[in-house]
Amino acid sequence: MAQPPLRPPTMADVAQLAGVSHQTVSRVLGDHPNVRNETRAKVMHAIEELGYRRNSSARALANGRTRTLGVVASDTTLYGPASTLFALEEAARAEGYLVSTVSLRRMTREKLAEALDHLGDGGVEGVVVIAPHRSAVAALAELRCPFPIVTVGSGRVPETPSVQVDQQLGARLATRHLLAAGHRDIWHLGGPEDWLEAEDRAIAWRSTLQAAGIEPPPLLNGDWSPLSGYRAGRELLRQAGRGLSAVFVANDQMALGLLRALREAGVRTPHDVAVVGFDGIPESEFFAPPLTTVRQDFVTVGKRSIALLLERIEERAEGRDPADMPPVVIEPELIVRNSTDVSATTTPPVPP
Repeated sequence: MAQPPLRPPTMADVAQLAGVSHQTVSRVLGDHPNVRNETRAKVMHAIEELGYRRNSSARALANGRTRTLGVVASDTTLYGPASTLFALEEAARAEGYLVSTVSLRRMTREKLAEALDHLGDGGVEGVVVIAPHRSAVAALAELRCPFPIVTVGSGRVPETPSVQVDQQLGARLATRHLLAAGHRDIWHLGGPEDWLEAEDRAIAWRSTLQAAGIEPPPLLNGDWSPLSGYRAGRELLRQAGRGLSAVFVANDQMALGLLRALREAGVRTPHDVAVVGFDGIPESEFFAPPLTTVRQDFVTVGKRSIALLLERIEERAEGRDPADMPPVVIEPELIVRNSTDVSATTTPPVPP
């Protein structure tokens, strides 16, 4: 077995070990079709034996492509944005791209412009902006960037492709599930008012009740945290009293706080009050009781967003006019558990 050099191995080292030319190694790395299978196998074996890694900087100088994408995000301590960011990074790596991320506390026009300038200075080929706030959409609409942009969580930015989960469909699934179970006094604990996803969920909850001939009760809002869910739960019990039948909560974390407020008040779930959450966080299966929730497919969000951005990048590289693309909409899934259905089978598997 060849001893790897003390310095990082180069393409020349690979060529020498494989007994081929430097140009042949380059063709194999570039997946050129005019390379014999036997030769390709020898080169790949030498690469593995030496532990050779391609030099992205050198590639960028050679073809003007950095194979680096940017992501701008905010509120990444929350499950939704954090899961979206992880899915984007994973999808980009699967396509052979590095990711440079800028996290903002608040996505104002000034901060967003600074973030995009920073990523542009770093040579990114395109950027995904996780834009769940109304303020983020307004900021993006005012900016013009020298590279392609795709948004996640909003289809409201003019001439900007987007990927989003169908929030209104998710809210309809949750509300219809409660209606089908015979509930009529269905309250909604919504998210912060600046969040477009919270707005869409509240709109669909309200319209679904109205379509069933039911006047929606007052909307309560939280800040996505379990504490706000707990406080809203106590307020909800005060306002609704004994008439309370079911609650659709805009995320699972607030639902956790609500369940505690109900439990402390001696209200049984789902016997007295049924509860549905939103997001499908892994812990929701272990709530007491296990939580019925609307699951968002963040993995698919990441894959579709990166694929859409790469398509835009290729259009620009080939000098083609960008195609007009409608928003990519991903359907959520209702997961029924014991918080709405006593008979639901929700026992998680126990590892041996």
